[in-house]
Amino acid sequence: MTVNRRTFLGGVTTSAIAALSTACGGPDARAPVGARNGGGQGLVSDRTLDDAVSRALDTAKRGGASYADVRIVRRRTESIYTREDHVISVGAEETYGIGVRVIVDGAWGFAAAAHVNGDSAANAAQNAVAVARAARPALKHPVVLAPAPVVKGSWHTPIQIDPFNVPLADKAQYLLDLWPLVKDVRLVKYATAGFEALGEWKLFASSEGSVVEQTVTRVWPSFSVTAVMEGQFESRADELPPMQAGWEYVTQSKLKSSARTIAEEAVEKLRAPSVGAGKKDLVLMPSNLWLTIHESVGHPTELDRALGLEANFAGTSFVTTDKLGKLKYGSDLVTIYADKTTPGGLATCAWDDDGVATQRWDLVKDGRFVAYQTTRDQAAWIGEKSSRGTSYAQDHKTVAFQRMPNVSLAPGAGSGSGKPETTLADIIAATDDGVLVSGNGSWSIDHQRYNFQFSGQTFHEIKSGKIKGPLRDVAYQANTPQFWSSCDMLGGPKTWEMHGTLWDGKGEPQQVNAVSHGCPAARFRNIDILNVNARGKT
Repeated sequence: MTVNRRTFLGGVTTSAIAALSTACGGPDARAPVGARNGGGQGLVSDRTLDDAVSRALDTAKRGGASYADVRIVRRRTESIYTREDHVISVGAEETYGIGVRVIVDGAWGFAAAAHVNGDSAANAAQNAVAVARAARPALKHPVVLAPAPVVKGSWHTPIQIDPFNVPLADKAQYLLDLWPLVKDVRLVKYATAGFEALGEWKLFASSEGSVVEQTVTRVWPSFSVTAVMEGQFESRADELPPMQAGWEYVTQSKLKSSARTIAEEAVEKLRAPSVGAGKKDLVLMPSNLWLTIHESVGHPTELDRALGLEANFAGTSFVTTDKLGKLKYGSDLVTIYADKTTPGGLATCAWDDDGVATQRWDLVKDGRFVAYQTTRDQAAWIGEKSSRGTSYAQDHKTVAFQRMPNVSLAPGAGSGSGKPETTLADIIAATDDGVLVSGNGSWSIDHQRYNFQFSGQTFHEIKSGKIKGPLRDVAYQANTPQFWSSCDMLGGPKTWEMHGTLWDGKGEPQQVNAVSHGCPAARFRNIDILNVNARGKT
């Protein structure tokens, strides 16, 4: 049945929160970023939800918790994939339950239950208290939560068509309609298409008095074509990014209108000469640069990695706390900011899983490293008085911890600056000997997020300010400060695009987080260009 917002913000607030409420300021009057839509579906009655929250917080208090919060989460995923003219896989998963987090004697405790009712909620709270007490002897420093205003509200991804309400047959037909558009392109042999949807409905309530409800809907259509000639093959994938949106994002996209171009570019790659290795200027399109931002800036500025407390999925970070405010991360042109409020961004929401209002802030300002990503329990580690609002848990049964927000590179001067806006054509015209890279491909980075190598989807040689022709077998290699310090041209706002992934992994056990990265077209001087196929013709 549909969850009633008024019940959440009324009944839960008055009955569940009063018992543990502490003076933390008045309600947050922040206007919602999104709009109410049909995605917020609960699986039990409002009274049952109210009882579950009340029992969890009351039990935590009686157990000695100085702080407690409750998350009731419904998470849905759906996927469908086709190959040429037939469906090859269909998947659907759903989880629903309650997670309870507590602080007892300065230690965190967490437990979850798959049934959302008063008894299971109370039992989860008891288990969370027991975990905290068990962890207390090993605790080196007690948990200190940065102050946060009490918030009450509701936020939902603005969508027109809930993708989970679209018949599976309609989604399959949309994907199958792509193959007839490319099958007669000479040398094209294979094509795969896919659609993924991710939906989250979440109710958060804390012992401090915060109560928020959020629904997040994300979609990701995809298409890839493979061309084959004389035992060699090349693939070309579309560059349509995943987005926080509804099914209308798919039907209004350029996936069908660009399908034939994608196929022709796969053939072009197959016939292209192999790149000559050496130092060249590198011009990166947003569809490629986003992943470099993710790996070389997004992950290194996570505070837990910088402190060595997180090392899963490619390690810790070279950006240690002694470098805060001092490290020259890039050229003066480079300002990279975190933002969980960007419309359409995969990590966008109104409040994080600590109940902290989301925000925008600079990580790198005019080339200098100036801030980390933090949560309420991390802020004090570096002497900050408030959280940056980056706490997130994948579902009800996973504990919330610091996760990457949308991290983006600010564009160059645009309208209103008094300076002409730099276009991609301007960047190419200013480049004497370079390579233009579009789309993301294979990549690797070391365990300090310092040395890296990235490839792409399409590559074109630039000579004397003009595109000379396509290339293949291209990768670029650098270290993080060297790469960002070499940035000497940024496209204006009209070249800025947002790309990203639904499946950013972190933690042990692993959790996934969806995150976007915006950036303009950009040039990087004198970068090592590699030929990844030593047997290729040069």
